[in-house]
Amino acid sequence: MRTTVSEIAREAGVSPATVDRVLNEREGVRPRTREIVMQIARRLGYFGPQEDTTTDTQLRLDFVLPAGSNSFVRTLKKYLLEESRGRADVTANIHEIEGFDPDRLSAKLTDLRGHTDAVGLIALDHPQVREAINDLTKSGVRVGTLVSDIRSVDKIGYVGVDNRAAGRLAGFLLGRFLPRGPHNIAVFIGSLAYRGHEEREMGFRSILSEEFPEMRIIGTAEVSDDRDLAYSETMRFLDQGNISGIYNIGSGNQGIAQALRETRGKRKIAFIGHDLTDATRLMLLDRTMDAVIDQNPRVEAREIIRLLASSVKGSTEPEFLPRLQVVFRENIPAN
Repeated sequence: MRTTVSEIAREAGVSPATVDRVLNEREGVRPRTREIVMQIARRLGYFGPQEDTTTDTQLRLDFVLPAGSNSFVRTLKKYLLEESRGRADVTANIHEIEGFDPDRLSAKLTDLRGHTDAVGLIALDHPQVREAINDLTKSGVRVGTLVSDIRSVDKIGYVGVDNRAAGRLAGFLLGRFLPRGPHNIAVFIGSLAYRGHEEREMGFRSILSEEFPEMRIIGTAEVSDDRDLAYSETMRFLDQGNISGIYNIGSGNQGIAQALRETRGKRKIAFIGHDLTDATRLMLLDRTMDAVIDQNPRVEAREIIRLLASSVKGSTEPEFLPRLQVVFRENIPAN
């Protein structure tokens, strides 16, 4: 059966209309987007069977990700493995680090010296980790950051959304959902050791200050992406006072949702979070969650592999930042 335009669009992280414009050679599409759509269309067999592209040159790529129950990271891991299997020139290995632990993360990066061509990682912004990244780069290994950036290290690039813009978008949504007037807002953070989480909080605070000064953040809970801790912190906020909105910067959405469901009869609280997963789909459907700010893990997996592999081969590729998408109950995309 021939590959469809919708299948190409889903793989590429663009709309079917964009794919249609590319396949029919119409204007209005960026060159890099056009290139990605054509590559995926060829890989999926839209133009017929591909020629054998097997190569003797195998690149070893290693990805260092946080361990745990984070649904987004599990999905990202799946796509990293799928995308690497779809390339004849790449072998990928996944390493998972327990906890928000700079010692373990830096030790793993040190262990990879001499055993890999390139490393992609979701990195803590910590002096020990920054030093380990720079040492790894000096040894000849290409390094790229993923999902959460670190600015002051020697790397080939970053693949992920603009997290400050994501935080501003969350603040804008809450400000539009809630009626004008004073409101108390609770903010949940995975870990401030992730620059991406810190940038989201900064963006959120900045737009509230600029556009919605009557909305007040009454507390911030750092929950380490632990759903049980997120549940207990949500109950604490609910017991302490009348909150109107919740913004969850990281994971732990299921713990927050459990607390809101248990107290649903008492009040309606606007709830904004990140990343469309099986769990957040259900939260949107039963109206526990009002909106999800999504980043496309399939696109991020594809782009970090492209960035790392191209760098090892001696070429420089432009960054292709995934777009932010807001998902509501009414526009949940098909799996």
